[in-house]
Amino acid sequence: MDALIVIDMQGGMFADPAMQPHDGDAVVARIAGLIASARAASTPVIFIQHDGGPGDSLSRDQPGFALHPALSPQPGEPIITKTFCDAFQQTNLAETLAARQIDRLTLCGMQTEFCIDTTCRAAFARGFNVTLVADGHTTFDNEILPAATIIRHHNQTLGSGFAAVRAAAAITW
Repeated sequence: MDALIVIDMQGGMFADPAMQPHDGDAVVARIAGLIASARAASTPVIFIQHDGGPGDSLSRDQPGFALHPALSPQPGEPIITKTFCDAFQQTNLAETLAARQIDRLTLCGMQTEFCIDTTCRAAFARGFNVTLVADGHTTFDNEILPAATIIRHHNQTLGSGFAAVRAAAAITW
């Protein structure tokens, strides 16, 4: 069975007008479309939220912890809080997936080189069939590389054995 995993699409990632995720609005729109199509097909949608701990803008006691308002969960959709890049590490994600007999994961969200990469590799290592939404994950420019290059690099790397990499428009349930 399939599931859509929406990773760290939190308001705090979009809060600083001077530092916006690459193609952020379009990525949010594509993820919203994936959520709608998954729900229409009765495919489970699971949300992951990062808790950065005390003092971090993504700390559970900060406004930035909330999921992006365009990507609100419906009642009954799991929301799993994590404290590591790996959405499986010290969470109940594996148990949540097993309880629903899910073995195929479609991953989207933030940040490409951190939580997307790590969760993709961890899911593959646990035997899941993984699809990475090529245009459904994003990150920020850094001092070495622009975000667009980071995204292309990870699509290439993760698509070389860890995941099938497909555009949002090509995802079907």
